[in-house]
Amino acid sequence: MKTWKTPGGYTVIRILSGRSNVFLLTNGEKNILIDTSPKFIWKKLVKRLKLLEVNQIDYLILTHTHYDHTENSKKIREKYSSKIIVHKDEASYLTSGENILPNGTNAITKLIIRLFAKQFMSKFRYEPCQYDYLVDSVFDLSNIGFNAYIMHTPGHTIGSMSIIIDDNIAIVGDTMFGVFKWSVFPPYANNITQMIDSWGKLLKTNCLVFIPAHGSANSRPLVQKDYNKWIKKIS
Repeated sequence: MKTWKTPGGYTVIRILSGRSNVFLLTNGEKNILIDTSPKFIWKKLVKRLKLLEVNQIDYLILTHTHYDHTENSKKIREKYSSKIIVHKDEASYLTSGENILPNGTNAITKLIIRLFAKQFMSKFRYEPCQYDYLVDSVFDLSNIGFNAYIMHTPGHTIGSMSIIIDDNIAIVGDTMFGVFKWSVFPPYANNITQMIDSWGKLLKTNCLVFIPAHGSANSRPLVQKDYNKWIKKIS
């Protein structure tokens, strides 16, 4: 399991990788889970948490409410008594189990959505789950023992969020991808202009590492390069 340490002593552990990354943020006393993976990976997720001797998850942060990030939310809530944090613009999706239909950002993904949109919406419904806290623009985590905050970074979806830890590491959900070494641009985004603006917001932090929900961590120079390219295109 890949691990990052921040200057303030916080630990970020990538518990699951592959289909969808799941992260554990811990200060040694309290644990925050970030996203949940699809339901077919539930047993593996629980096994990995057990290996880490994690019996308590204080909070679950959902970077957005697509099924591959939220499908195990209710199980996490029930098993670990976790409090769930989601953006206010996507709370209704979580409580209904509905997916936000994504838009493709290239010819192939646009075709996929055009051909299979109805199947996506029906097949990937998930078990509805209640939330505990709603995020608007910024949600401070200092009151629970972390020098960290949640930032609204829309574009991939209307309520996409990123977690800024110690102003050093950002966990960015699908606001970026880490699949290709030459680009962080994701194959799906509901609003490309908003997404590029969100990259700009993230670059205004001092973060050096941007960790996505799919693929590997992105360096600041790579994000800056892609931002410079795309901001010219949308200007």
